[in-house]
This record gives sequence, C-alpha cells and structure tokens, in this order.
Amino acid sequence: MDAVGGECPRCATPYDPFQEYCLECGLRLPVTRGLIPVLATAWRRRVPWYPGDWVWPVLAALVVAVLAGGVAIAATNDNGSSRETKAATTPPPPGGTGTIAPPPVGTDPTATNPPPPIETEPAPPPPPASTGELIEWPGQDGWTIVIASVPQSAGRATANREAQKALDAGLADVGIINSSEYASLRPGYFVVFSGIYSSEREARGGLGTAKSTFPQAYPRQIIL
Repeated sequence: MDAVGGECPRCATPYDPFQEYCLECGLRLPVTRGLIPVLATAWRRRVPWYPGDWVWPVLAALVVAVLAGGVAIAATNDNGSSRETKAATTPPPPGGTGTIAPPPVGTDPTATNPPPPIETEPAPPPPPASTGELIEWPGQDGWTIVIASVPQSAGRATANREAQKALDAGLADVGIINSSEYASLRPGYFVVFSGIYSSEREARGGLGTAKSTFPQAYPRQIIL
C-alpha cells in the first residue's frame, strides 16, 4: 500500500507522501511508517471518527472468515454434485430393465425444473463529458479551491492535463493561474483551481465535490 500525505500541523497546507518539509512554512513534517499507521491515516482523512488500531486485525479476521465460509460452501456443492453423478451412473437393481421412459410427447422436460435466470450486471455509467473550457481568474481578490499545484519546471502541459481531468469530472469554473503573479501564493507553480468565491465559507461549501476527484484539494485565498 502506498503511503499517504496529509496536512501541515502548523499551516494546514497539504503535503505529498514522504515529503520532509512543508513548502509553505518550512516545518519538518511527521513521517508515518508501517502498514497500520498508514491505514489509520487514510481512515482519518476520510472519516473523522477513528475506532482505534484494533479495527484492522478484526477486519482481517472477518475477511478470513468470509473466505473460509465460501470455501466450505463450494466444497458442499461439489460433494452434492458427486452424489448426484454417482446415483445417475448406478446400474438398476436385479430384475429391472434399466431403461428410462422418455417424457410424453408435447411436454417440456424442463417445465417442472426451469433453469435459473441468468443475471447480468448493468453496464457502468459513462464518465461525465467535459462541461466547458478553462476560465481566467478575474482581476479581483477572492477565494477558490486549489485542486493541483504543478511546479513550472514540469511544464504547462501537466497543469493542462489536471485541469482537463477536473472538467471531465464535472467541476465548475476550472482554470490555471501562475502563482508568481499573486501575492498570496508561493511563486513557481501553475495552480489549477475550481470555483470563484467571495469568502472562505463559500469555498469550503464546494470542497466536498472537488475532493471526490482530487482528495488533496483545499480552499485558498487569492490576493492580487
């Protein structure tokens, strides 16, 4: 399982897995190692309530029990099939002809025991189509949701791919800004954003939709 990032304890800026220092305030970041700490961190990022590390052994035992039950059911079915095959191939008792009478003409031999219906899984829904083109940030201060910060050394094309991914996911008001042109942003990045809001509260109201596709998304104030 891959490690997960988190938020800086000092300034709440998201950070990537195995990142040692916060890119905003320079704080040395905690490093989570081991399977259970990584699972616990991933749980807390999605669900505020965490029952404790004991839940992972319990879940593992439950999975083993389910697999064992499935094996037992399969073995039971195989034994039943073997008994039916043996009964069908056993010769008739002495004095019998060993001939099975055919069903009456005009009757369906499967009418009393029809085959079970074939269940088909519904086809997965198609991905949402792109909802529009990239927008420009208006000439004013405001709030937005940052969904990706791409170093300028990686190229504008990388930022364009992240922005197109956001459009395909149905996010509204998606655009790209050069962080070096804004006082509230760390220079040297192409920042992919979604939404233009007048307050932090409004930005946080749209955060849930963005996090469904970009778990690292967070609200940010844009100051010219």
